[in-house]
Amino acid sequence: MLESIHIKEIATYDEAGIQITDLKKVNFVYGTNGSGKTTITKLIDKPTEPLFTNCTLVWEGGLPTKALVYNKDFKEANFGKGNFDGVFTLGQATKEEIEVIKKMQIDLAVLKDNVIKKKKSLEKVTADKIEFENEYRDNAWVDIYKKYEIEFKEAFRGVMQKESFKAKILDEFKNNNTAIKSYEELKLKAETIFGTPPTELQSLTAIDFVRILKIEEDAIWKKTIIGKSDVEIAKLIQKLNLNDWVNEGRNFLQEDKTCPFCQQETINTNFRKQLENYFDETFTTDTELVKVSSEEYNRLALNLTNILLQIEKAEKSNSATKLNIEAFSAYLKTVSSQFISNKELLNNKIKEPSRSIHLISVKEQLENIQQIITDANAEIVAHNLIVTKYTTERADLIMAIWKYLAEENKTKIQNFNKKASGFQRGISALSKQYQDLQNEYLNLDKKIKEANKNVTSVQPSVDEINKTLQFYGFTNFKIVPSTIANNQYQIQRENGTIAESTLSEGEVTFITFLYFLQLAKGSTKQETITEERILVVDDPISSLDSNVLFVVSSLLKEIIKAIKKDEGDIKQLILLTHNVYFHKEVSFIDGRTPENGDTFYWILRRKYNVSSIQPFGMKNPIHSSYELLWQELKNKNGSGITIQNTMRRIIENYFKLLGKYGDDDLISKFSTLPDQEICRSLICWINDGSHSIPDDLYVEHLETTIDKYFDVFKNIFTQMGHPEHYNMMMGETANANV
Repeated sequence: MLESIHIKEIATYDEAGIQITDLKKVNFVYGTNGSGKTTITKLIDKPTEPLFTNCTLVWEGGLPTKALVYNKDFKEANFGKGNFDGVFTLGQATKEEIEVIKKMQIDLAVLKDNVIKKKKSLEKVTADKIEFENEYRDNAWVDIYKKYEIEFKEAFRGVMQKESFKAKILDEFKNNNTAIKSYEELKLKAETIFGTPPTELQSLTAIDFVRILKIEEDAIWKKTIIGKSDVEIAKLIQKLNLNDWVNEGRNFLQEDKTCPFCQQETINTNFRKQLENYFDETFTTDTELVKVSSEEYNRLALNLTNILLQIEKAEKSNSATKLNIEAFSAYLKTVSSQFISNKELLNNKIKEPSRSIHLISVKEQLENIQQIITDANAEIVAHNLIVTKYTTERADLIMAIWKYLAEENKTKIQNFNKKASGFQRGISALSKQYQDLQNEYLNLDKKIKEANKNVTSVQPSVDEINKTLQFYGFTNFKIVPSTIANNQYQIQRENGTIAESTLSEGEVTFITFLYFLQLAKGSTKQETITEERILVVDDPISSLDSNVLFVVSSLLKEIIKAIKKDEGDIKQLILLTHNVYFHKEVSFIDGRTPENGDTFYWILRRKYNVSSIQPFGMKNPIHSSYELLWQELKNKNGSGITIQNTMRRIIENYFKLLGKYGDDDLISKFSTLPDQEICRSLICWINDGSHSIPDDLYVEHLETTIDKYFDVFKNIFTQMGHPEHYNMMMGETANANV
């Protein structure tokens, strides 16, 4: 049997959807057209369709029951192809064969009851286990976590929620083999270890200044670089100490004989040759060495200075630095100044190669800086060893704390484990019993299907449908075997012609429903004719006249009686309809039992294009169409247009049809002209809104008009002297203004 339905995110059902719970043997769902009834029937018929991914059906005992669904899809599937399948029943079975099948069905029913009971037992034990575990979880949170939260909070990191804390304490009790320490010892150590934790530091980069020192020590800086002395012009140049000046002047010589300085024609070939001989290859090599070494020295000095400045900047902002910043900065300032001085000396040497220079040695300053870095790195290594040791000690402390907590609560944990294990053993045993019963049920059900194959016939179903058609006056057609397919049937006119295409909508509806009822008693498959099933019926009286409506309701009432008596294979009925008269007729059994524990009622509504459902339990909410109109008006269900129609029908029923009052009679009861105009506009609004679709402007102002006209609608009853009727129907308490 179906226990509950949850339908959402499809058609008029939003993300929250609706839940139809506490389904009984007989269920009546009333809802206007478009409220979502057919969507429910389609879900029950084909729950695995992708459209219903977010919807759920819950079956009693976890055993899905075959659902036979009568709706528009059923009619199209069975009467839209010319032929329809024959329905197998036990009509030709022998008494002995039927008795054997019935005996197996009784055993199957007993098995099903046992499956349901076992599932409920399993669910209860599971729920008890969860409740027990939750109780222990809450107690552990209060007795352990809250008790030691201040002292040992750091040990609780990562398990600071009830469920994870419970799991942690149970795991520590089972696996923690740390030696037990006293609370005082743990607390004292926690005050030290659980302070601000030290972090590992990165070692400082060592500097490399070997090449700089090697360049500083090069003999080229002290060497006087001059031209060759055995050249005739050498005596004059060296006597006047013009070596660098002449070397620089060579760059200004032109191709002609004119001297670039005195502008006389003194530069002849001999003079040029003497200059070349004077500034020979040795001179060129030495000057090139000066230039290259100077550039390398300046580049290395700049790079080293940048590295040292970066170290200084980073360590100044590092509160945990091990570097002697004061001494480091002083040496860095000195060496930077020395690099600048040496750069100037090197530039002079390039300009005047004959000059001997003495570079300032940066060796001492750089060695001091290197030593400061080395000392800092030694301290960093020592610090990082402390960090490593701290991590180990912290982990050991946390383990010791959990061991203490587990040991302190040893008795409670042991009692919990013992009872939880008992619950688990019970669940395992019940799960196995439940599974065994399910398998036994499925095996017996398979035997019943096999037995059905040899004792079935389709003719009794055909005879039953034809008999019903004849009895209720449908004499111009009947069901006959198909001439082209086995176990297929057609609808035939009295003159022998096939009648499917010429039947009226009412005739098709009626014969479709009769066919559905035969399916409810049998099956199109031989092996499944006696399996349990539920019926889902969606508005079976569309296009039927009142006589046939009564026939359909009578046939359904017989099924309802059998369901309540637990007779036959139909175990549940879900009936959905929009017809208030049909609802009243089919839901009425007898006057002595207006409420029945096997029956449940709902009203399905759609408002703002979203479906909702209201349960009414065993109390039938549909009493008459007039009362239903008031119910819809009281709940303000539907759009402004449907509310107009509801007001019109109430006034027409109460004042015009029963009271014989006209529009003018109602208007004249208002004493002032403004009130009369409001009443007149309401009546015009009702009549217009109920019989036509308002224009765009009218629709735009409709929602703001509804509340105003609700007041006028109420005043009509007051002015006509019937306030008590209005209060009774709307469920309002009378007051001085009414």
